[in-house]
Amino acid sequence: MSGPECCENPPGTSSGGESGEIKQIASLKSYVSGNPDSKLGVLLIYDVYGYEAPKLRKIADKLASAGYYAVVPDCFFGDPSFLKLSYKSDQPNGSILPNPGSDIKPNSRKLAVEFAKPVIHALQEKGISKIRAAGFCWGAKVVVEVAKDADIQVAAFLHPTFVTLDDIKGVKVPVAKLGPEFDKISPPQLVKPFVAALQAKPEVDHFVKIFPGVSHGWTVRYRDEDVTAVKSAQEAH
Repeated sequence: MSGPECCENPPGTSSGGESGEIKQIASLKSYVSGNPDSKLGVLLIYDVYGYEAPKLRKIADKLASAGYYAVVPDCFFGDPSFLKLSYKSDQPNGSILPNPGSDIKPNSRKLAVEFAKPVIHALQEKGISKIRAAGFCWGAKVVVEVAKDADIQVAAFLHPTFVTLDDIKGVKVPVAKLGPEFDKISPPQLVKPFVAALQAKPEVDHFVKIFPGVSHGWTVRYRDEDVTAVKSAQEAH
């Protein structure tokens, strides 16, 4: 399911200072950061606010500084209506934001998976031998689908939306599930059967943590003045 929590606390627009650049990878324009000769890649799939979200790009830059080649593909093709949401444009800066009362079409995830896989294959062709992927909210479903085919080596789901128990049962690579204490979409009690399913798959390493005092979306849409959320987001990263 999805809900208003998926659209709370919009991330704003970039104010510069990013160390990456925009490149075309497979069919998608992508924000990339890091040494292109690195053999370690990380794919980041975002929430409803897309690949331009400043805090998401900061995560990519942080991964780049740790030696990874981080890639944030534009699975929306620059068009927020890709998600088939209703939008509002009454923001002071004129930006277009998702309407919290609208819903996300499940088909958008299937299309994104079709776009994401060629990006992964393109990275493999350029010599990146180990690829991880992290999905935030909407993007978690995209990553879990990719993890079922073992196209990546490690998957992380952060405050996921739409991820089901059957999805968890189908993953073939080590996974991390990071969730907040306050989340109506993926509440802590929903995590218990996820953990049980992973424990029943000893061949798949897993790590699960619920972060206290934070809400859905906190890892990419925390408020800078919220000390608890900032600290928890940094730990999650």
